[in-house]
Formats: sequence, structure tokens, C-alpha cells
Amino acid sequence: MLDVYNDGTLADRFNNARTFKYRVPSSLTERIKNDKIITFSFDIFRNSPTTTPDYGVRMSGHSKWSQIKRQKGIADVKKGAAFTRLANTITIAAREGGKDPSMNFRLRLAIEKAREDNMPKDNVERAIKRGVGELADRTIETVTYEVYGPGGVAVVIETLTDSRNRTVGELRLVFNKHGGTLASVNSVLWMFERRGFLEVTAGTDKDAIELAAIDAGAIDVTDDAGTIAIYTEPSALQKVRDAVAATGATIISAELSLVPTTTITPSPEDREKIQNLLLALEDLQDVTNVSSNAEF
Repeated sequence: MLDVYNDGTLADRFNNARTFKYRVPSSLTERIKNDKIITFSFDIFRNSPTTTPDYGVRMSGHSKWSQIKRQKGIADVKKGAAFTRLANTITIAAREGGKDPSMNFRLRLAIEKAREDNMPKDNVERAIKRGVGELADRTIETVTYEVYGPGGVAVVIETLTDSRNRTVGELRLVFNKHGGTLASVNSVLWMFERRGFLEVTAGTDKDAIELAAIDAGAIDVTDDAGTIAIYTEPSALQKVRDAVAATGATIISAELSLVPTTTITPSPEDREKIQNLLLALEDLQDVTNVSSNAEF
């Protein structure tokens, strides 16, 4: 059973109070009167899987960092670097799942992102052909780096590169300037889990968006300043994205991300250092994704 509270959240009675949280549509919260608690059956969210304590908190930290990146305008500032990054992402997606976007959701997302950034169609087609071996070209590989940043924050850097030496050299320059130390394999990565992540402009009917996402299998939905952040199991990302799109909502981004299983709150001094480090890493051409367990 789930308990519904006046602040619009649900708590799983069988875990510790209020560790399982979902925002409740106004159609339900309007039924709460005089600070009373009303209990609803778990069938309200019949497709929702079990979650772990403080899930909403750590998801919130991840979505806040995504908003910080947009506000600072660091995403794909350099067009040449952006196109290289997008082409590499398309190449890997095609290599791993085939060249048909209708059968390869990861490729479909990569192509949509390329179109949003006005990447020329010829560049997209060449990237797909490289991925499926129709064009002889440099070898692109996926390499993940684990890092300890200022204040002991855990950072995972995902890259696509044709030269590990170049990539490591660029990373070390950033570490020297902003702080950071390469860690041994799996000393940091175990603190994260892979999740589907969507950012959606709330629009006028937030309840419809939230219910569509939850019914399609979303495991967490939060609303922050008009932007709805939705998290899914990796395999459910396409289904949830399509369900949300069917409501008419504007999807800002849809991707697979690493989300921390626990977070830390840095000191004000370390907070600025960590943000500068993450922003500098995001700006590197070979870097496709940066994740940390810092709570901003």
C-alpha cells in the first residue's frame, strides 16, 4: 500500500516512511482534506517497480545538474566539436544495433539529436555507414574513465575516441586545472546505475504527462520550475518517451544516463570547484557524458 501526503508525494508503507516518493496528480491530492492521510492501492501505479530509499533525492541531483548545464550553455558550444561528438555517437549506435533507426532506438535518439543541432544530413549518413562497415575509416571505441574530484566527489566520464592517448592527455589537462585524479577500475562506477532519462517541458497539463510516463513504466517523475524529469529502466526509455510524446509534451532530451545510487552534498567551496570541473569535462570533444554523485 502507498500513503498519500499533503505535499503531493507517496510513501511505501513497507519501507521506511516517505522513502518511496512519487508526485501525485492534483486529481488525487484534491481529495486530501484537513491534513488527513488517505491510503490508495499500489494498483494506482500498476507498472511502477520497487525503488530504493532516497531515490527521489538522488534523481533530483542528477536532473538539477542537467539544468545547470543548459543554463550555462556549455552543451555543444563548439559546432565542430559537437558534430564530431554526434557523428561518433551515431557510429557506435549503428555498429551495436544496426543502421535502421526504426529497429535501433539508440540510433534513432542520436539522429534526432543531430537534427536538432543542425548537423548536415550527409554527415549523419556517413556516420551510419562507418558504424555498419560500409565506409573504411578510423576505429571509434567506447572508453569509460573513473575519477575522484574535489571534496572526494565520484565522477564517471564516458567517451568515444579514436585515440586513447589523446583523450587521456586532454583529461589530465582538465584535472591539473580544476582538480581530479584518475581512479582504478570500478572504484567509482559501482556507485552508479544506468537509467533512461527524459527532460520534458511541462506545458499546461502536467498531470497527463506524469500519468502517461508512470503508466508506461517510469520509475521516478519530478517537476522543477516547469521542467519535468523522468527516469526509467534503460529498456523502458523508448516506451516512456513515446507515451509522453503522445500527450503533446515537448521533449527537451531523451538519453541513457548514469545516476548515482547515493549522493554527497559538497561544501560551498568544493561545489564551485566541482561544477567547474564537470563543465570543463563536458566541453571536451571526446566526452559524451559526465556523471557525478554531487548533490547541487
